[in-house]
Amino acid sequence: MVPNLVLRLFLIGVLASEIWTQDRPGSLSSECLGSLLRIALNAEYFEDQYLIFAAVDQFGTAQEIDGTLAAQCGYTIEYNYWGNIEFRASIISCYTHIESDVYTVTVQIKTATNPDMKNALTHLKTVSCPYSPWHPRELVCETNYMEVSVRRNVPQITADLLQDEPEDWALAFPEATAGAVSIWQVVFHLPSGRKALLASDAQNAGYGLNTTDTRILLRAPYNAAEAQLVKVRGVTFSAVRASTFYKQRWMILMVDTAVACPIDGVDYTDDTITWTIPKNLQTLSAGATSFNDLLVEIGVDLHKLSAREIASRKYVLSNNTDEITIQMPIGAEGGYYKTHVSEGQHGTKYYINLFLEHQWEDNRWGVTKHTIIKKIETPFKLVPPTITNNTNSSIRLVNVTVGTFLPDVELVNLTIDDTTVTVPEALQHGYKVYETRYPNGSKGYVIETPFNVPSIKKEYLTEDTRLYILNVTLGFIVQPTHETFTVPVITISPVKDAVLPSARGFCDDENLYLTVVRGNVDQNWLPFISNLSLSPDAAQKHNYGLDDNGTHFTIRVPLYAPHVLYEDIHPSGITASLHVTMKDNTLADMTDFSISCRFSPKELIDCLPNGTMVITAVKLAGITDLDTSLFVLRDKRCRPVTVTEKSATFIFHVNTCGTSRKFENTFMTYENDVSYFRPGSITPIYQLKCACQYIINETIVVQYSSKNNPAPSIEPGFGSLALTLSLFKDKSYSDSYKDIEYPVVKYLKEALYFEVELLHSEDPQLELYLEDCWATTSQDRDSSPQWSVITDSCENAEDSHQTIFHKVDSDSRVKFPTHLKRFEVKMFTFMQDGNALLEQIYFHCSVVICDARRPASDLLCARRCIPRKQRLGRSVEAYHRHGHVSSGAVLIES
Repeated sequence: MVPNLVLRLFLIGVLASEIWTQDRPGSLSSECLGSLLRIALNAEYFEDQYLIFAAVDQFGTAQEIDGTLAAQCGYTIEYNYWGNIEFRASIISCYTHIESDVYTVTVQIKTATNPDMKNALTHLKTVSCPYSPWHPRELVCETNYMEVSVRRNVPQITADLLQDEPEDWALAFPEATAGAVSIWQVVFHLPSGRKALLASDAQNAGYGLNTTDTRILLRAPYNAAEAQLVKVRGVTFSAVRASTFYKQRWMILMVDTAVACPIDGVDYTDDTITWTIPKNLQTLSAGATSFNDLLVEIGVDLHKLSAREIASRKYVLSNNTDEITIQMPIGAEGGYYKTHVSEGQHGTKYYINLFLEHQWEDNRWGVTKHTIIKKIETPFKLVPPTITNNTNSSIRLVNVTVGTFLPDVELVNLTIDDTTVTVPEALQHGYKVYETRYPNGSKGYVIETPFNVPSIKKEYLTEDTRLYILNVTLGFIVQPTHETFTVPVITISPVKDAVLPSARGFCDDENLYLTVVRGNVDQNWLPFISNLSLSPDAAQKHNYGLDDNGTHFTIRVPLYAPHVLYEDIHPSGITASLHVTMKDNTLADMTDFSISCRFSPKELIDCLPNGTMVITAVKLAGITDLDTSLFVLRDKRCRPVTVTEKSATFIFHVNTCGTSRKFENTFMTYENDVSYFRPGSITPIYQLKCACQYIINETIVVQYSSKNNPAPSIEPGFGSLALTLSLFKDKSYSDSYKDIEYPVVKYLKEALYFEVELLHSEDPQLELYLEDCWATTSQDRDSSPQWSVITDSCENAEDSHQTIFHKVDSDSRVKFPTHLKRFEVKMFTFMQDGNALLEQIYFHCSVVICDARRPASDLLCARRCIPRKQRLGRSVEAYHRHGHVSSGAVLIES
């Protein structure tokens, strides 16, 4: 059909440059096909051009062919999607020259590169086709018109009998005015009645009327006003029932020029086409009572197929009493596929130009030849392109084949990381594109790119495997319709080349350090400590260290930071750990690292010299639901003064909160427990025993020990418990000698007033006792000679000037009298070789700290002198502590 005046071939090529040209060999071809002729234009020679067709009459006048003229005069112009154009004409078309059963049609073809047809080239093509004999009635169902021609059996009128007077009906076609006879009027048989049109009116209505020496012809478009839609066995026909009157000078003759053509009747399954044509149509068989099939033939592109060809192509032709059926597989030889796009999706349609020639004989017409041309187009079928991943990991090359496509599909662009580039430009992004052809004429496209291009995404899969992900979108265009579609290409190729991050850690006295060396899978992984994403800002906020140089990063976290876990408490120390989890951008855990170190517990306990204990209890990692604010001491009224999510700190005096005290060996120990009870329970799930141990004039030992479950313990902490020996100026003990006054000068017969004091302690339950005191001539208390001043808490009985003990009372300077002892020594005590010692001497005392509540536990603490016989074999009991003090130098003069 010719819907427009101008057709354009969407091809690429060279244009002619002359206004008139001879046909180049192969550019135009023609053939005679029964009552039709065909001229084919080779797309190779009419590339990217606009065309105008015109019919040339016998006088050389060109009549431009539009859609109306084509249907009226018996012309059909079609082009297929491969760019080839076909011109078909009825051999008794309007401008056919007939001579001795040879039918000649001349066509003018103008071509130009612009729609305005400037500088158009003109091609002339003349085709002559013999056709004989004609059947009494011949029907042609073309794609754009219906045609019936019938034999007229009337005597010929000689030319000299014709008069030259003009008549209205003689102004039809040149053949009519030149002939011996011409059509006068046409009467259409409609459901509402008859409708008569003069020949000129019928022509103006789009009908084609013609006569030859032997035939009368009526041609009608499918959509003619007088055409009727008739259903026959479920198939719709367009039918025109008409009687044509033609006139000679002395008579008027009438012929039945009814015509009917099917407009549907084609059914489709997924793989089969079925074309059904009913027989014995009432429109075509009015008045006939007997029928006899003579011939049924089918063909493709107006070429008849033999029975052998029909079988080889797997066509099935069936002919029964009521209908003719043609079945064929979709994709069978003779047709072709064409790419189409529906809703952006790639698919195909199958096209084939079938025709049927049916000859029958009846008792009214004799033999009728019915030729039906059927252009079949299957419904759109979605054909998703196949994506084949041929990636070669050994050479680290992504290789993907996309297809298959018909030859009318062309790859025009690629979208890479949201950037659309042409196929040549894709090379700059690391992509090579190849077109590959297959033996059946289809094609595919090969996309290649190395693993290391930025657009290839890499994701970690398992311990040793990474996924290389290609994600590009291919843009295609379909020629010549310029439909477009895209194909997303996503391939995932596992390759065993994953290198996971590794870690190493260490600790110093105050921090835990973890260094993570990056692998090749963790470029987008983020470090988390617990639920904290360790960004630079987060690290700064928590006073954590974070150093990242791209290849590795180091995290520094203080020991008592909120995100440090405490796993175990032991006398040797507290075990703290830092756990770092690496998460991907979906926050899925990918791997984790940890570092554990044992630290000194000195920060968890402080034993102050004044008897104040500062204890920090920490939550252990194994007890997740523990509320540190509910920690208590033995006296449950004693609660922590400060609480965090992971710790609680108690500050209390040793004589409060249920604290107990005991003496063992050289230590004095204060003990208490930190406990945690679940609501309603009397058994603690957490119990931490803490202790402060004091040693006189030495560092005290603080120790945690555990009870029940769990069993935390910690290395001892440290404090101090000190003694001092002071020399006072008189027995009022109000003014002592300062360090700068030593050595103190004393004279014979003058008394020395000494005071021994337990410093800093505020425990009223302690009492200081003097075990032994003596004097030496050097600072070394173990040097000789020695002069005893106090022996086993008693005066030296062998000294004629015995030591005098003085009572200690409370006053503004003395808070706890039991923490002091005072005694007086006469200077005549120190004799050497029968003479009084006149030189510098030093005084020393050994001291015992006793439990004032248990004085009977040791005779030293019984507040009386110990007889010598009782001192023999005496052992050191478990409830007191020993220490030593020394005085500054005292210079004795006469």
